Amino acid sequence: MKMVEEEKTGEEKKLDVKALMALVPPASALKQREAKVREKRVRVRWSDVPPTKAKINPQLAQELGISDKLEVAVSGKRFSFEAVKDEKVPVNEVHVNEELMKEHGISDNTIAAVRAQKRT
Repeated sequence: MKMVEEEKTGEEKKLDVKALMALVPPASALKQREAKVREKRVRVRWSDVPPTKAKINPQLAQELGISDKLEVAVSGKRFSFEAVKDEKVPVNEVHVNEELMKEHGISDNTIAAVRAQKRT
C-alpha cells in the first residue's frame, strides 16, 4: 500500500545517515566489550591440603578474578574453599582435600567448574 502511495506522489523517503550511524557503536567500544571469563572447566585433583582450602595456579586465579575464595561445582554439588595460590599446580587443575572429596563421592581427576565465590 505504501509503495502505491509513493508512486502516486513521486517522492521517496531518504534515510537519515546520521541517525543510522548513531545505532552502530564505534570499533573502540566493541573492543572494550570483551567478556571476562567467569568460570572455567578444570580437573579436580586430590591433594593433602586442609579441607577448607584449595590450591590453584596464580595465572588461573587471576584469569577468573579469584582473590581469596573460590567455588568448585561438580556433580551438582558446590564447594567453597579458601584459595591458596601455588605455582606448582598446573593451570588446568585445582587441588582439594582427598578425604572431603571421597566423602562426597567425587573421584580424583574429575572435571568441575571453578569460579570466584560470590560475595554476599
